[in-house]
Amino acid sequence: MTVEELTNILDSLLTLPAETEVVEFKKASNGFGDQELGQYFSALSNEANLKGMSRAWLVFGVENHTHEVVGSQYKNTRPALDAMKKKIADQTTGRHTFVEIHELQYKNGKRVVMFEIPPAPQGIPIDYQGHYYGRDGESLQALSMDKIERIRNQAKLKDWSAEIIEDASLEDLDSAAIFKARELYTNAHKDKADEIASWDDTTFLNKAKITIRGKITKTAVVLLGKEESEHLISPAVAKIKWILRGQDNIERDYMIASCPFILAVDRIYDKIRNLKYRYINPEHKTLFPEEIDTYEPYVIREALNNAIAHQDYTLGGQINVVEYDDKLVFSNKGSFIPGNIERVLISDAPEERYRNQFLVTAMVGLKMVDTIGSGIRKMYNYQRLRLFPLPDYNLAGNRVEVTITGKILDMNYANILAGNSDLNLLDIELLNRVQLGKPLSDEEIARLRSKRLIEGRKPKVYIAKHIAQKVGQKIEYSEHKGLGNKSCEEFLMTALRDHKSLSRKEIDKLLWNLLSDLLTDRQKKDKITNLLAKLKRQGKIRNESQGPNSDWFNV
Repeated sequence: MTVEELTNILDSLLTLPAETEVVEFKKASNGFGDQELGQYFSALSNEANLKGMSRAWLVFGVENHTHEVVGSQYKNTRPALDAMKKKIADQTTGRHTFVEIHELQYKNGKRVVMFEIPPAPQGIPIDYQGHYYGRDGESLQALSMDKIERIRNQAKLKDWSAEIIEDASLEDLDSAAIFKARELYTNAHKDKADEIASWDDTTFLNKAKITIRGKITKTAVVLLGKEESEHLISPAVAKIKWILRGQDNIERDYMIASCPFILAVDRIYDKIRNLKYRYINPEHKTLFPEEIDTYEPYVIREALNNAIAHQDYTLGGQINVVEYDDKLVFSNKGSFIPGNIERVLISDAPEERYRNQFLVTAMVGLKMVDTIGSGIRKMYNYQRLRLFPLPDYNLAGNRVEVTITGKILDMNYANILAGNSDLNLLDIELLNRVQLGKPLSDEEIARLRSKRLIEGRKPKVYIAKHIAQKVGQKIEYSEHKGLGNKSCEEFLMTALRDHKSLSRKEIDKLLWNLLSDLLTDRQKKDKITNLLAKLKRQGKIRNESQGPNSDWFNV
């Protein structure tokens, strides 16, 4: 948003006679607790859903009773604000987080921080750290059971994809798309091939659960509609955009495919450059390289069809497929209904509900998709068998984005997959994130630690010694772990005995590379400071000055 747009929004909020369930002002002159911020996010998101609002606002730098703009220094750097967006996402349903955190220099010169909060998705109340929050006027409180059920019932009461378009007819559907649908349906029900062949189009579409009693549904338009029929589902759109990006991230080519999606899938698939990839698979114990497609075809189709099936068409966005030299990124609008990938990987049962139940049922009947659980697990297993990084899901910002990598990024990680066939998918997914340096929750760290798969402290964890030894990461393990406090003390005391005295700069240089390489420079500095303070308290060393130029001696 522009400064002018934000100023106009703030001006309109300031004219409110009092705070509402979807607007909250806080002075937050210097800081604000993360816990309370998360609670307000949950509350305002849930209330925005219940009130049918497109967004809610939490504003720092405004006195809540007088609405005077007093300014706030809350996290006054962009990286700090972006980190807070991620922190909230890590602890909410489906990684729901702020649309944006805006910084505004108001007309009186004061800095205001405006948190733009999306409404909870239809049918999904938003929790923070496992608890649902709501508002009663200006008060923050637990979300009542009545409100929780009202939100959850939204999914039962309305299925966008099942809605009938009264003024549409078979003439609005593409004949080639209907032929393709018949072909897919027959292949999925080969025992009824003769019977299916005898059905007219109206009977077939009813039996395939694409239409309802001969009435054209939004599912029928999305899957089978002529390109010019897209207006029938407006303001929703039925578009898939393929983009090819080079190493410099510059767009090299693109194509936009509209409905019918049953044909658009093949058009998009044909644009993707699924070249041959050659590598030596460590599991096969051979010097001869293996040659395979960069991407398993099933994975491409499942990721794309999942985006079609689970897109929130009410948000008016398009589905995107971005192709890079070594990865594909699929994205669609809408929250991830199961909440998180971990739940999908450990569950043996399909999801109990879907955003577009009618559309999903039709696509399953045509064998365009598996159920959400089994399809994703198959994608993970295909990548695992290739020793490639697992699908990487990003569920922030009320959208689902999955990255499929088409090569081995880390041979050591590939060795983990090859040498530990007893690991389940969830353990591999979590180890995958450790290798990629991505954060894990306390529960996920506890799971890996209980299985002796990792060591270290949050947020700096690394694969455990016995795995590192198996996969040729002995040196990396030692560099991650660093020397223990006792060893550092002995090394320092030996150096002081040898040289009589050392400056603080020399001590830093002496110990720097002995500390874990997962520590930041600031953390290393602090660790050495604490070590010197401890030895001084014990009467083992002394200093004659302080600061970076101090000199230290044996006692």
